[in-house]
Amino acid sequence: MATSFSLIESPILDNKHHILCFRYQLDLCKRALEENIIVYLGTGCGKTHIAVLLIYELGHLIRKPRRDVCIFLAPTVPLVLQQATVIANSTNFRVQSYYGDGKTPRDHENWETEMAESEEFYNNDMVKPPRIFGMTASPVMGKGGSNKLNYTKCINSLEELLHAKVCSVDNAELESVLAFPDMEVHTYVPLSQSNLTVTYNKELDRSKLESERILRESLYDFKDSQKKLKSLGRLHGNLVFCLQELGSFGALQAAKAFLLSFDGDVLDRKESDMNDNSTRFKHHYLNKAISVLSSNILDGTHDDSFNLEMVEPFFSNKIMVLINILSRYRLEENMKCIVFVKRITVARAIAHILQNLKGLDLWKCEFLVGRHSGPKNMSRQKMDAIVENFSSGEVNLLIATSVGEEGLDIQTCCLVVRFDLPETVASFIQSRGRARMTNSKYVVLLERGNHSEEKLLNDYIDGEGIMNGEIDLRTSNDVFDHLEEKSYQVEKTGASISTACSVSLLHRYCYNLPKDMFFNPSPAFIYIDDTEGIICRVILPPNAAFRQVDGQPCQSNDEAKRDACLEALVKLYELGALTDFLLPGSGSRKNKASTTNGSASNSHDDESLREELHEMLIPTILKPSTCKLDCPLNLHFYYIQFFPIPADRHYRIFGLFVINPLPMEAEKLEVDLHLARGRIVKAGMKHLGTISFDEEQMMLARNFQEMFLKVLLDRSEFTVSHVMLLGNSETLQFNSTFYLLLPIKQELYGDIFMIDWPTVKRCLSSPVFKDPTGVSAHGSYLPDESLRLLDNMYSKTDVVGSLIFAPHIKTFFVIHVILNELNARSEYDGATYEDHYKERFGIKLSHPEQPLLHAKQLFNLHNLLHDRLRETTAICELYSEYTALL
Repeated sequence: MATSFSLIESPILDNKHHILCFRYQLDLCKRALEENIIVYLGTGCGKTHIAVLLIYELGHLIRKPRRDVCIFLAPTVPLVLQQATVIANSTNFRVQSYYGDGKTPRDHENWETEMAESEEFYNNDMVKPPRIFGMTASPVMGKGGSNKLNYTKCINSLEELLHAKVCSVDNAELESVLAFPDMEVHTYVPLSQSNLTVTYNKELDRSKLESERILRESLYDFKDSQKKLKSLGRLHGNLVFCLQELGSFGALQAAKAFLLSFDGDVLDRKESDMNDNSTRFKHHYLNKAISVLSSNILDGTHDDSFNLEMVEPFFSNKIMVLINILSRYRLEENMKCIVFVKRITVARAIAHILQNLKGLDLWKCEFLVGRHSGPKNMSRQKMDAIVENFSSGEVNLLIATSVGEEGLDIQTCCLVVRFDLPETVASFIQSRGRARMTNSKYVVLLERGNHSEEKLLNDYIDGEGIMNGEIDLRTSNDVFDHLEEKSYQVEKTGASISTACSVSLLHRYCYNLPKDMFFNPSPAFIYIDDTEGIICRVILPPNAAFRQVDGQPCQSNDEAKRDACLEALVKLYELGALTDFLLPGSGSRKNKASTTNGSASNSHDDESLREELHEMLIPTILKPSTCKLDCPLNLHFYYIQFFPIPADRHYRIFGLFVINPLPMEAEKLEVDLHLARGRIVKAGMKHLGTISFDEEQMMLARNFQEMFLKVLLDRSEFTVSHVMLLGNSETLQFNSTFYLLLPIKQELYGDIFMIDWPTVKRCLSSPVFKDPTGVSAHGSYLPDESLRLLDNMYSKTDVVGSLIFAPHIKTFFVIHVILNELNARSEYDGATYEDHYKERFGIKLSHPEQPLLHAKQLFNLHNLLHDRLRETTAICELYSEYTALL
């Protein structure tokens, strides 16, 4: 058996190129010449090698001057670049690379030029379908499981979609020429909620709140401050996560690494920019965090290197297991190791620890993450340099995220450690495939007693066996329903679009529409339950060629969305908003006459993607004004009328209050508001005279509007522990426009409307709008009378009816009732509520003995009250969507 897999020299490609390969690679290449196949082999088994052989054998079909080309598709940019290099170095074909963040041609003429110069295949003539050769380490995506029928359907459906046959090589045959790793499982004890850990969490929360205060005081631009607040929130969340995963010393190293990266940002900036406060709040938070996390750690750990004995009490058991594995491994020449983690922050922190830990000096460590990796993005040049150092042996230990699983030319290793469990079967197989040296090991860390993690790992192992057996035996021909895609083709050009890419193309069309800092055009999607299935309604921006279209009934939301997007694209083409090649932009048939074809520019920049500048006009009636609180203010009162279609529900009544009266024509306008679930509400306005606001009422109105528009609807001002402090200034300064939108109520008798001040006050009384540092507990904790919430203890009577924010799903709720008979340990869907929150959201409940809260969600019916008032010649037109609170 082994002799049939001896090393063989392939046919000569030209005078310089030779390929050495195993017999099974030649056999698979021969089969690929006869029919379309999808090769199923693990990472490191030479799938690309087979592809290169096949390209060479079919080279006579793509040699210029033939118009046919060969296209090699890969899912990531690094993999595109790697495969292009391999093909170019192994053949004498002209190869070009195209990827999303490169200078990719966007119009048809440029693509024609590229295809004329390169030997790469796309053919609109369906009589001559393309030859297909697929490569995969796992023909089944997802988290796996032992459902054999599901695996069968996945494999059969893949074959159906690609018109190809999945084939592989028997494992016994592969093992005769390739090394496979032994798998080991090491368990660790999760970090307990000790008093010290709880103290660290509270101190970090306090430091974050103080840094937020500094941020709000130093930045006056609202959008900028929101970006900085979210950035600070992510930074805080990463440190808390490191505290749970690595222990206090690991979190300390993460904080130091973050601080170092921010200092690098500051040093790289121009001297003229050094006076702004863009990073001061992060420095403040990180310095405070370092002080907190190092307060109980012994002296001497601030040096460049440190002893394990000194810091071991401040490590989690999980990282100690990793350190023990590395320290016991006997290093020999050219031996390498990869440790896979999920989070970028953890990768940085672990690398920093292992680089400076005495006793692991033989391991030369570096971390490898993707290009979009936080404060200091890892450039492609940096990634290539690290991989090169790993190949040369200058680095022999990589701490990597999923970017290291495939797509980079990383040599095989003697040891692969999964610090975190893989998320899919494919990830499990690909990461294991990095361990291909003789006597290599694949080590998985599991939380002791975590049955869900144990089951997931067993599902991966069982799933791989099911895949192998199914490919060999084929027990069923079942496939998933609705595999065939709908498509649309332009007859004169052959250009086509299918449901597979309809969503992305529709987003691209909307992206090309005129925009400004307040308006970013994008499609919205509404799902309607129909007797025949789910219908998706696409609503395009107001400046699109048309407003909305419905798709056909489908079995799922995703399928309905793709179908509706295809319908929208067909209509856009029929209206002339897309070119004959079904592309948006300046080349559309509507603008063709005004487009010059004789451009001498060779630039790859897409002119259609350049943003246009539009003058910002403020309607006269909404012009900014400085309103002082020490005198009454008279505002014009407009009652906003809602007429639902059908008239099967009531909506909360609102009033619009402005300084100057609207034109008379405004009262004659009727606007259709498209709400969730396909509902339509007609809206109009009625002038009810003027109303006077005193100092207290003006402050209440201002705070309510800030709470209502910014917090509940825009969701732009909230933190984990509290939302925001309302009304920080004594004077109302309005930089752009001024209006008030307040709830109103009708008198029981008569046609009299007035502001609903009780509702306004009740909304503003929630503790979520108060500074948590100034909120005191309601005396001692009494289980029958009090509840422990995230920031403090509250009386049960105060909690009922209050507004709360759930940070794990970023949603506001109103507490309806306290369920005293249930708690987190009560049964829920075959387990407990405590188990559900841990598995679904990764949340460990601190007080599972407390009763459950029954809450009502504040529904956001399609971008409520994202209103704009614009002035045209003589009329101020009210348009866009409103939302009502149910």
